[in-house]
Amino acid sequence: MTSTITAPTVARPRAEHRRTSRVAAVFAGTVVLLAVLAAVHLTQGTARLGAGELLHALLPWAHPDGDRAEAVAVLVTSRLPRLAAALLVGIAAGIAGGVLQSVARNTLASPDTLAVNAGAYVAVVAVAAFGVSLPFLLNGLTAFAGGLLAAGLVLLVSRGGAAGPTRLLLAGSAVALALNSLTVVLLMLFSQNTVGLYAWGSGTTVQSGGHQVRMTAPLVAAGLLLVLLLAHRLDVLALGDDPARVLGVDVRRTRVLAVTVAVLLAATAVTVAGPIGFAGLCAPVIARLIARRVPGLGAHLLLLPFAALAGAIVVVGADVLLRAVLPADAAISVPTGVVTSLAGATVLVWLARGLRDGGPAAAPARGAHGSVRSRGWIVTVGVVLAVALVAAFVAALLFGDRLVLLGDVANWWQGRAGRTVGFVLDQRLPRVLAALLGGAALALAGAIVQAVCRNPLAEPGLLGVTPGAGAGAVTVALLLPGLGVWPTMAAATVAALATFALVYRLAAGRGPAPDRIVLVGIGVSAAATALTTLLVVVVSPWNTSAALTWLAGSTYGRTTGQVIPVALVLLAAMPLTLAGARTLDLIALDEDVPRVLGVPLSRARLAFLALAAVLTAAAACAVGALAFVGLVAPHAARALTGAKHARSVPVAVALGAVLVSVADTLGRTVLAPTQLAAGLVTAMIGAPYFVWLLWRSRTA
Repeated sequence: MTSTITAPTVARPRAEHRRTSRVAAVFAGTVVLLAVLAAVHLTQGTARLGAGELLHALLPWAHPDGDRAEAVAVLVTSRLPRLAAALLVGIAAGIAGGVLQSVARNTLASPDTLAVNAGAYVAVVAVAAFGVSLPFLLNGLTAFAGGLLAAGLVLLVSRGGAAGPTRLLLAGSAVALALNSLTVVLLMLFSQNTVGLYAWGSGTTVQSGGHQVRMTAPLVAAGLLLVLLLAHRLDVLALGDDPARVLGVDVRRTRVLAVTVAVLLAATAVTVAGPIGFAGLCAPVIARLIARRVPGLGAHLLLLPFAALAGAIVVVGADVLLRAVLPADAAISVPTGVVTSLAGATVLVWLARGLRDGGPAAAPARGAHGSVRSRGWIVTVGVVLAVALVAAFVAALLFGDRLVLLGDVANWWQGRAGRTVGFVLDQRLPRVLAALLGGAALALAGAIVQAVCRNPLAEPGLLGVTPGAGAGAVTVALLLPGLGVWPTMAAATVAALATFALVYRLAAGRGPAPDRIVLVGIGVSAAATALTTLLVVVVSPWNTSAALTWLAGSTYGRTTGQVIPVALVLLAAMPLTLAGARTLDLIALDEDVPRVLGVPLSRARLAFLALAAVLTAAAACAVGALAFVGLVAPHAARALTGAKHARSVPVAVALGAVLVSVADTLGRTVLAPTQLAAGLVTAMIGAPYFVWLLWRSRTA
């Protein structure tokens, strides 16, 4: 009897001891790996100092000489501050990402996917753009406020992540897209006040001394202490809201406190090094994967410090890899965040590929279908839109940095205008046509993407097609300037199709489900943006205006030749889309109905998405990477005409043309002679509309 009682009693301490030993071994191995990376990090740089010279500089009993003085100066002013910044940012990002994932109960949550970094970045850029010079800590407070507002908005409209990973990623990506559009426009308009902030926006650990790290280290330490105090509550919260309430946890207060601390840590990292992309996603995902294999490591009291170490390894490792691959002189200007963004995009795609078919985007969300409208209503809508198109065209010709009268336009049309008026209208007409046709192409591409993905929140920009086309266009603009519109169009089209093919291939599991297409597209979009940044800072780090013009979305400097490609693509794509409108109706329903009715679903989806990619590339040549047009116009068209694509597609095309034309006219007129990019105006219109759309459908 005694032996049967004591055997389990003896076994428990042994099992507990083995568990503790494994956890300790994992922590020790992680620290050793971090120490090795840190040692390698210290040996890299523009100054040719080997490991022996650096070690000699650190020995207090070494005799001071010229070589040692140089090594000490390099260590103190450059290498140690850069290493300390990488460690600090990695720790902060790892903890922030781990907390956000626990609060949202979603492994895709991070400071990037919840738009925390985008909010913090735009706040810092806005302060710098208007010439306000703030002390370092106040700058950090500004970043914290921007990040907190952005994260609060994303969590609010995505129901705290409870609506599923697709909705969370769409909400965060769209909010970040709006904020990034605003950031790009600020960088363009106030280029002198924001010199260097474009590259800083991808995250760089380069430091001039250790002052910033010393000031922010106590904030990160306080943040770590606070999350450890919340660790038990987070453990209970992982069981679900109702069990947590039963066990006495105030769910709302816990969430608010945890998100606030996470945003504080993320904003601190942004203030020190800029938004290091996806470090807050990679680190906690790595920590959770290891915790699955190490019993006891999953408790937040251990998981969050382990995520902090993983974050430090990710950022320091990215810095080491960057300086190992690129020459020392070039590595200084390339942001560390480019490497972490590529790594994070890979992790995001890997997580998306692991999703099961179905989910929030598998069936049409509320708002995907409009109300049934009468024929008389449709005719009225068509007449109103036709009048609006004509009015937008005429207004675009009349208004700008120089007001032109309607009589002047008539004289110019007849070839009897004066030299000044003729010059103005000759320059203005291609811009007007580019805005109309580019907006129409983006709206048509958006209508196709939303139907195929069965999600009214999807658009080409969120599926990687627009960033891919932009990357192709920027490559030609920077490497082969002045080459012409057709090579640029070809590069943008090839890049868009390649991006689309990559997204479609990576999303193919047991058939490319809409959920996976959306999530993989967001990951590929992040990778394309990182590659564009890498190209800009390597090829032309002090002349980013050409790239920013494309990325912000602008008709500036357009010629008639640049309008021809998008016009030809629209002439071909519009009849094809209308001919396949019935097929789009069936694809937009679900997975089963099209197959029952004999529609080859995979081939039809592939063909429509390829058409959307070509339309997006053509639009990029005309108006650059405009945001939200492919989101707003199709959704508004369905609200006006109903779900049938034979009716909604022409209305969406007209709405897109009017939207971009009005945006371009306002951008040329409001602050004349200064010109605002059309992308800023469309973002100002599209972002509130998108937030309203998310709020309206939050219970879907």
